[in-house]
Amino acid sequence: MDGSTSATQMNVQSFQAQILPDRAVIRVAGDGALPFLHNLFTTELSTPKPAYGALLTPQGKILHDVFVVPEGEVVWLDVAKAQAPDLLKRLMMYRLRAKLEITLDDSKAVAVSSAGELPGLAFADPRLAAMGQRAIVNADTPLQGTTGYHAARVGLGLADSDADIGSGDMFVHEANLDQLHGVAFNKGCYVGQEVVSRTHHRHTARNRILPVAAPQALTRGDDIKSGEVRIGTVSSWLGTNGLALIRLDRLAEATSALLSGDVKVTVHKPVWARFDVTIPEAAQ
Repeated sequence: MDGSTSATQMNVQSFQAQILPDRAVIRVAGDGALPFLHNLFTTELSTPKPAYGALLTPQGKILHDVFVVPEGEVVWLDVAKAQAPDLLKRLMMYRLRAKLEITLDDSKAVAVSSAGELPGLAFADPRLAAMGQRAIVNADTPLQGTTGYHAARVGLGLADSDADIGSGDMFVHEANLDQLHGVAFNKGCYVGQEVVSRTHHRHTARNRILPVAAPQALTRGDDIKSGEVRIGTVSSWLGTNGLALIRLDRLAEATSALLSGDVKVTVHKPVWARFDVTIPEAAQ
C-alpha cells in the first residue's frame, strides 16, 4: 500500500465509572497557581479549563504527563501515582518565593467513565472525546466499575504515563501529545519548548506510539522487526491489542512481515492521527 494507510480503531468498548488506583492527585493552591503552572507545562493554561500536558526536561523529554484541573484558586493535578513524589518535588523547586501550597492530597482520587456522568469535579477527557469523562473525587467515593479503562485507551492508541511514556525517556511527539491537545504551539516559553518547537516545525519526529495487534500476548520491551531491521518496541499490552513505539521511516521501508519473535504483528494508524503512517503491503 502506497502512501498513508487509512486510520483504524481497534475493539474499543465503553467502561463504567471507576477509580484509577494508579493515579494520584496533587493540590496547588493560592493566588497565581494557574499562571505558575502555565509557565511550566506544555499546554495552554491561560484560561481556567481542564487541560492535558506535560512537564519536560530542558532537552524536551517528558518528565510527567498530567491532567490539569482548575477550581477557583486551587488547581488539581491528575498524575501517575508512581511519579507523584518526583513531580511534587520539582514543583516545590520551581515555586521559589511564590505563595503557593503544593501538596499530595491522599483524600482525593481520579475517576473515569465513558458510560455516564461522574461525581466530583468532572470534565471531558481533554485528549479524546471517546475516552468520556475524568473527575477529581473523594478517595472514598463508591464506584462500581473496576476494569475497562486501559483496554479502551489501548484500543484508541493512547499512551499511559507508566506503561508507555515513563519519565525522562520520551519526546513529546513520540508520545503524540502534539496530536492529543497536549501542546500549545503559540504560548510563551516553558521548559523544553525549543526542542518541541523545532521538532514540530521541521517535521523531524521519526518515532510514534501506535496501536498494534497480534494473535497472542506480547511483553513490554519485546522488539518488533521486519527481517533483521528493528521497527519498534512493545509497551502496553492487553489481550491481543497493544501499543508500541514505532520508527515510522523503517516501517515505511519494511520489506517483510512484522514479527515479534515468531508472532506476526499488525500496526494501525489511530483515528485521531494527523501524521502519515505508511504500511507497505509486505508488512500487512
